Amino acid sequence: MRQPEKVKFVSQMTKNTYAMVLAGGRGSRLHQLTDWRAKPAVPIAGKFRIIDFVLSNCVNSGIRRVGVATQYKSHSLIQHIQRGWQFLNGQFGEFIDVLPAQQRVEAKWYQGTADAVFQNLDILRETSPDYVLILAGDHVYKMDYGELIAFHVERQADMTVACIEVPLADATSFGVMEVDKEGRVVAFDEKPNQPKPIVNKPDKALASMGVYVFNAQFLYEQLLRDVDDPGSSHDFGKDIIPHLIAAKYRVFAQNFNDSCVKYDDGKPYWRDVGTVDAYWEANMELTKVVPDLNMYDQDWPIWTFQEQLPPAKFVFNDDERRGMAVDSLVSGGCIISGASVHSSLLFSNVHVHSYSSVEESVLLPNVEVGRNVVIRRAVIDKLSIIPDGMQIGVDLEEDRKRFYVSENGIVLVTPDMLGQKVHRIR
Repeated sequence: MRQPEKVKFVSQMTKNTYAMVLAGGRGSRLHQLTDWRAKPAVPIAGKFRIIDFVLSNCVNSGIRRVGVATQYKSHSLIQHIQRGWQFLNGQFGEFIDVLPAQQRVEAKWYQGTADAVFQNLDILRETSPDYVLILAGDHVYKMDYGELIAFHVERQADMTVACIEVPLADATSFGVMEVDKEGRVVAFDEKPNQPKPIVNKPDKALASMGVYVFNAQFLYEQLLRDVDDPGSSHDFGKDIIPHLIAAKYRVFAQNFNDSCVKYDDGKPYWRDVGTVDAYWEANMELTKVVPDLNMYDQDWPIWTFQEQLPPAKFVFNDDERRGMAVDSLVSGGCIISGASVHSSLLFSNVHVHSYSSVEESVLLPNVEVGRNVVIRRAVIDKLSIIPDGMQIGVDLEEDRKRFYVSENGIVLVTPDMLGQKVHRIR
């Protein structure tokens, strides 16, 4: 439990922090799942969207001044924020502003993560923060940003990077850093071909989580310097951080284990659901008896837009036609009509008709599954209508002719793949 002095110390800092959430990316490794939406808007965990986790971390940490920078196919993301995240009180200086790419500085869209912040520099300055928190909007985790900012201030840092240990084989997808005994970053390599392991941990690398804290004035100076550099790609990982380290600024790394929200002996939970396999696995983990991600925690809740839906319904109890779900999450508005659902996650308003079977699958909102259908190890996108008798995940060679099949054999099905080509908001 925090001491009262520490609580006051942290709460004052979070109150004087502005959080910039970078939520403009497509997430191309999710393939057709992001054809109609940005990655942060992808539904996850039965009733949420990916961006809900980072926004909930902000609110729960006491950071109530937030900007969300959007770009790629952002309508559903903007709509979700407008409907579910307007409960903050503007009279107390609390807000979540949506910041679409507006070509505010010159006739170009966001060119990189640093450029996305630079193009909104005037908006950021208007809030006069002491600290700026830069966040990726496409990761699933629970983190107390107050602990990270307190670490930053105590180290008298110019910039602090939140980091996590990852398997060395996976580190090529991250910014990899080296730190000294004090936690100061002495080297940083963005997505290296040969990541350098942690000292005494040859199978692990120290990876950036895409979570940064800056002293506000220092950030402004670095963004203005970077925008005038013709050789820069205007990215925090590729350009800003390497420059700061080379220039001997005080850049520190805090291990996620010191600021994550975990329970009992649980492990720190952080997921980059950037591939179809990773997305499927993250949802499937939630069907375990005790999942690593606690969604039932009232002390650190995940906020989202709440639809008004009836309870899930299970009908028919005959031997050959029994409506049932086992080891599964079934959201509001679902109807399981004489069908069986095993080890699966069903989002809102999913209807599974008689004699059908759904196993180890993720069905997004408003999916309708016809009669005598078999679905195994699949992700079925929003609004898909699965016709009677279709088999998905039974014969992967046949599935590859019409759907996307991942490296690990997860089948992704979208309405377009089913020939249901309707131009609609997703």
